[in-house]
Amino acid sequence: MTRERQLVGAFVEMADTLVVDFDVAELLHQLADHCVELLEAAAAGLMLADERNTLHIVAASSERTRLLELFQLQNHQGPCLDCFDSGEPVRVPDLAAAAERWPVFADHAQEQGFASVHALPLRLRSTIIGALNLFGTTPTPMSEADLKVAQGLADVATIGILQERAIRRGSTLTEQLQHALNSRVIIEQAKGVLAGRESIDVDEAFTRIRSYARSNNLRLTDLAHAIATGQHSARLSV
Repeated sequence: MTRERQLVGAFVEMADTLVVDFDVAELLHQLADHCVELLEAAAAGLMLADERNTLHIVAASSERTRLLELFQLQNHQGPCLDCFDSGEPVRVPDLAAAAERWPVFADHAQEQGFASVHALPLRLRSTIIGALNLFGTTPTPMSEADLKVAQGLADVATIGILQERAIRRGSTLTEQLQHALNSRVIIEQAKGVLAGRESIDVDEAFTRIRSYARSNNLRLTDLAHAIATGQHSARLSV
């Protein structure tokens, strides 16, 4: 399949999640996955803001990336935070050169094997709801073409989230974010349960959960809840 067809497929797949039975968790995980599969990114992480403009991790392409994003939040420094605060992209083609800007984060990210990072805002005009982090393992800038694709995918996700808020006028930002966070907690619990049950790592566990949900037309959060609570104990295969 050509790159062009892959890109079209990615946008169509993300758009499909906005039509029926909207699932924020699945939409954001799709965004992270597509960035890794289609762009010059080794890993991707996403954060959404609550009503106090405090960022929370809602999706990551791997467990290592999720922990790095958590480290970024705990230490109050990093490209994702700067991107969210400014509403503008933050490009760091060489993390080694960013030691003065983010001394703690830059050092830790390099210890985890990352050498570059590009952060893009989840925004619609003046409304900024979060940020997307794209990590690379070599100290090189991401191409302008790939950055435009990543921003386009982020824009689709942003529009979907804001559209859902508009449709559910009775729901507040707090309720929506809490739903996303609750989904994340349930997914993490399910990953742990499945990893322990089938003696696999958590990344493999998540791959199996998502694959099974898609193959059986199940909501990701619903399947994760069933696994975490013991209601679904059948073996999952990719």
